[in-house]
Amino acid sequence: MKRLLTSSLLAASVALASGAAQAATLLNVSYDVMRDFYKEYNVAFQKHWQAEGNKPLQIQMSHGGSSKQARAVIDGLPADVITMNMATDINALHDIGKLIPQNWASLLPDNSAPFTSATVFIVRKGNPKGLKDWPDLLKDGVEVVVPNPKTSGNGRYTYLSAWGYVLKQGGDEAAAREFVGKLFRQAPVLDTGGRAATTTFMQNKIGDVLVTFENEAEMIAREFGRGEFEVVYPSVSVQAEPPVAVVDKVVDKKGTRAEAEAYLKYLWSDEGQRIAAANYLRPRNPAILQEFADRFPQVELLDAVKTFGEWPQIQQTHFNDGGVFDQTYGAQQ
Repeated sequence: MKRLLTSSLLAASVALASGAAQAATLLNVSYDVMRDFYKEYNVAFQKHWQAEGNKPLQIQMSHGGSSKQARAVIDGLPADVITMNMATDINALHDIGKLIPQNWASLLPDNSAPFTSATVFIVRKGNPKGLKDWPDLLKDGVEVVVPNPKTSGNGRYTYLSAWGYVLKQGGDEAAAREFVGKLFRQAPVLDTGGRAATTTFMQNKIGDVLVTFENEAEMIAREFGRGEFEVVYPSVSVQAEPPVAVVDKVVDKKGTRAEAEAYLKYLWSDEGQRIAAANYLRPRNPAILQEFADRFPQVELLDAVKTFGEWPQIQQTHFNDGGVFDQTYGAQQ
């Protein structure tokens, strides 16, 4: 009996070890509004990965406000890959955590950003407040729902897009500061991330306009129905370039570098690009972008780096503690 028990335990141990060897685990730490995209993409990548003769993978996801997610990885959340909506959050993994190389953005095409997006206004059905462009959000009595730029790339893109609008109208830095400060003081609450802001607007019925990425508008339609809101494209938006990176120290420790690199590279495949377009993310592949041109209205997209400087400079000037956002948002509070 003892020998049988020992044999059974040994067999079970071998089976568990074999199972573990067959199913490597990848953790993708991502930002709030990418749940639907990665839910679809992960299935497609799994099929591709196994079709190439590889063993199945277990892909796990973590979603939240982008800056909070980056901070969690720095603090020890073992992400194999990080997929953020702004370079500043991935830069922090090098600057603070020393988890990735300084040149991470050069390791994949397009500065490691496989698709782009624009900032839009989600308004109540019928657009009762007549909100068509950035100045309309500053009207008396208009409540703007937007996540906090200190914790959310979504909020930072809103801030930069509004600032860019003022510059395009010929305004100077002083005018932009005043404009952006008033815009954020129109917010009844600053949620930590884009999905929380969506909940505030759609479920809690707070606010007259939700400022978010255009792909979030499609997610709202799928969840809440298409007749509950309208999408307004402002005249100017900073082009969002959501970057991705392998977290080197984690994958080298776990032995998952090959899996992590393949996972990210497949974002640029035709299938990955079409899944992006189907989820209202603007693909980098021009031919595939043209296939889906009907869902991506033309809008003046500003290049963040050309307009504001390199991302480390943007972060330090505008969003670090004591930066311009703190100065403008706190003014006249």
